[in-house]
Amino acid sequence: MANAAINTRALFTSTLDLELRKKLVKCYIWSIALYGAETWRLRAVDQKQVESFEMWCWRRMEKISWTDHVRNEDVLRRVKEERNILHEIRKRKANWIGHILRRNCLKQQIIEGKIEGGDRSDRKTRKKTQEATG
Repeated sequence: MANAAINTRALFTSTLDLELRKKLVKCYIWSIALYGAETWRLRAVDQKQVESFEMWCWRRMEKISWTDHVRNEDVLRRVKEERNILHEIRKRKANWIGHILRRNCLKQQIIEGKIEGGDRSDRKTRKKTQEATG
């Protein structure tokens, strides 16, 4: 879905200011790509894919082909950015977990491990809680 949104010509024309293009990418592309990211369980493979997507966006914005051997650090230097899409996901997770823990609902009881069950589900709950809180 994000790939379809990124094909708009106006977003990546060189007539627009770099700062404006960066804001548009973060506003429109990342909001579509990261929809529901607060509930994702990011494994190492998933983190790599998300970072690759971030770099793909910056390369596309700067019209750098994948055949041009330009290092990621050079691309980030050109757009005056740092890798921060994973930081954004962690921030969304922290906001979401805080929102859930403020409410008195079933999700809160599940996250806190107050639902009686077997040992296996307790480990999963602890793992998700540790992952969400950081």
